[in-house]
Amino acid sequence: MSDTSPHILVEAPAGSTQGLLRFMGRDYPCALGRTGIIADKCEGDGATPMGIFPIRALRYRPDRIAAPPTSLIVQELHPDDGWCDAPDDPAYNHPVTRPYPASHEALWRDDHLYDIVMPLGYNEAPVIPGKGSAIFFHLAKEVGGLLQPTEGCVALRLSHMLDLLQGITPQTMMEIRLKA
Repeated sequence: MSDTSPHILVEAPAGSTQGLLRFMGRDYPCALGRTGIIADKCEGDGATPMGIFPIRALRYRPDRIAAPPTSLIVQELHPDDGWCDAPDDPAYNHPVTRPYPASHEALWRDDHLYDIVMPLGYNEAPVIPGKGSAIFFHLAKEVGGLLQPTEGCVALRLSHMLDLLQGITPQTMMEIRLKA
């Protein structure tokens, strides 16, 4: 990874759903996939993929939160926004407009997980059917002070996300790895 642009490091022991995210000298607890970090991700395995990924445009719920200050491209979410997770569909691992005929995830959610959501550049060049889709950097669900596992994404508390977004640039990469 380049030392000229700040990058995000996410580490956790094998099988852990709780990680540590490091960025610009600060540490933040983060939630990971329900089966931890894995090198060989497959659709539906609940794992967070290991690797180094760009952070794509930030999307946010304008009815719940103001556009966060960041140098990333910022886009408003809409009720018909979705993300295709059907491996046999041509739009697999791409945004779609709902309703959509193939399996997809709604980005406009009743909970607050995607009030701020950023797709990670995972399985995109080329997209390989079945290697996983909808790997996002988003807000965490918290129950009793504990961050809840994701379906394979990386998630932070809102206050930590807002702090981190101030330093992220379009060149920022996220490295996800097992703790040595």
